[in-house]
Amino acid sequence: MKSDLMKYNIILSPMITEKSTNLSALNKVTFKVSKDASKKSIRNSIEKLYKVKVIKINTVNKKDRFKFVRGKLAKQSGFKKAIVTLKEGQTIDLTTGV
Repeated sequence: MKSDLMKYNIILSPMITEKSTNLSALNKVTFKVSKDASKKSIRNSIEKLYKVKVIKINTVNKKDRFKFVRGKLAKQSGFKKAIVTLKEGQTIDLTTGV
């Protein structure tokens, strides 16, 4: 039971952007993941949740940044992003829930 909850704590949400949509043609899917997640834990979570075979994982850490919003300085929190390459012929349908 505890390991099932860990899978959902590692994978926070899929990222639906123009760039990630273009990457889907190359059999890649992008997820927002926990900041302390390792590539091994991301691989295990994706394979268990979506029942697919993961070939490669690239991670990107986006730093915190400050922006001006309505004339005031506001902090935009950073996050960790994982670009997951799937085995040829396998896909993840992000429009349906897990």
